[in-house]
Amino acid sequence: MAYEQKHIVLTGLLSLFCLTLSMAQETGPVFTDYGKVFTIDNPDIPASTDIQLKAVFDVYDSPASREQLNPQLETAARFLNMHVRSGVKPENLAVALVVHGKATEDLLRPGDYLKKHGVASPNADLVRQLLNAGVQIAVCGQSASSRDIGREQTIPGVQWSLSAMTALIVFQNEGYQIIKF
Repeated sequence: MAYEQKHIVLTGLLSLFCLTLSMAQETGPVFTDYGKVFTIDNPDIPASTDIQLKAVFDVYDSPASREQLNPQLETAARFLNMHVRSGVKPENLAVALVVHGKATEDLLRPGDYLKKHGVASPNADLVRQLLNAGVQIAVCGQSASSRDIGREQTIPGVQWSLSAMTALIVFQNEGYQIIKF
């Protein structure tokens, strides 16, 4: 291959490599272990940096493998990382998770999770970090009761609601916008 052709091929590969690096997902600044996001330069619909963004996530499913992190829970970390990275002040962000159905078990304390599933909880650290960041996490009392989960078995800081339906209405009445994934 001629020198010029090699140079063109190498330049093309280098450009592709740089493009790949610029498209890499990153964590932070709110969570460094969770919530990877892409940086989007000059979006046509940007995040408003001067209004409060209030989101409530409807979390009802969990991975088939009880050893896998629940991506529906991690969505809250992505939401916070993405918006703070985009210039939204943390005080302008309010996030809540309403957890029901199969995902209810992802809120078990580590010892209770291990006892029930025979594996370490992949979600306990994330749940604690979300709570420490001010995310409200409400568990459906109906779902928890149907799975024989008591309040003392859930991670401290998780709030109990009469039902997921009740919690979703309460949060929406407080101005939260529901996000279903």
